[in-house]
Amino acid sequence: MIGNERDTALAEAIALREAGRAEEARARLVPLVEQHPGDAQIAYQAAWAHDVLGLEREAVPFYEWALIGDGLAAEDRLGAFLGLGSTYRAFGAHDKAVAILRRGLAEFPDDAGLTTFLAMALYNAGDAKTAVESLLRVIATTSTDPQVAPYRKAIELYATDLDATHA
Repeated sequence: MIGNERDTALAEAIALREAGRAEEARARLVPLVEQHPGDAQIAYQAAWAHDVLGLEREAVPFYEWALIGDGLAAEDRLGAFLGLGSTYRAFGAHDKAVAILRRGLAEFPDDAGLTTFLAMALYNAGDAKTAVESLLRVIATTSTDPQVAPYRKAIELYATDLDATHA
């Protein structure tokens, strides 16, 4: 499939998913992945279509291919890390979730979404302390709640060591 045909087929599949016709999108995307095995963008869209349909386990290889393939925009790469990490966590592969979300944070260190999903995976993996500390950092840096703002400095301090006492 020539570049323009590929682009048209991909755009049509994305439009179908966005229109709520995820099964039709999936039916178009799976053959596209086969025709373009190294195309990260197609693999990512196939993963997304599977996820929308509740086919999380089937989405995993597409997410993995998206992360090792070429041509994925940063925003979509971030989405692939989130999607794969969240999917691993959802079906109990907590160590894999932690690993992929940490990999994502290595590339996107300030992303609150990745940090939040990592906190959930850490909690599930038995590291509640690190999970809560991570969530405190997210709250301190992202909250615009007027009830939180006056305590931002204290929240940031405790996020560095939740067990510490500060007098």
